[in-house]
Amino acid sequence: MTDNQQAITADMVLQDDADKIEELVNKQRVSLCLSQCPAFEEVVDTQVFGYSKEVMLAVRLNLIPEEQGHNLVRDLEQRLNAIYADSFDKQKQK
Repeated sequence: MTDNQQAITADMVLQDDADKIEELVNKQRVSLCLSQCPAFEEVVDTQVFGYSKEVMLAVRLNLIPEEQGHNLVRDLEQRLNAIYADSFDKQKQK
């Protein structure tokens, strides 16, 4: 496998993992409906921490550039913040 193919594969795997985390957090939000719940926040924190470590490993192995790694983590954090904000707004309307 060439370096470019490895980079593409690494990016695809990391994007897929980010999608799975977003889906998990969204399911938690729907089932718990409590964005202020410590368990909800713990799930988010734990998932983002694990994902950031996964991304850092890909960077250290030179599978993706450092800037791309930062962008992947930032993108996931923004997606999860949008879920959190939506959940908070819905609770506020009640």
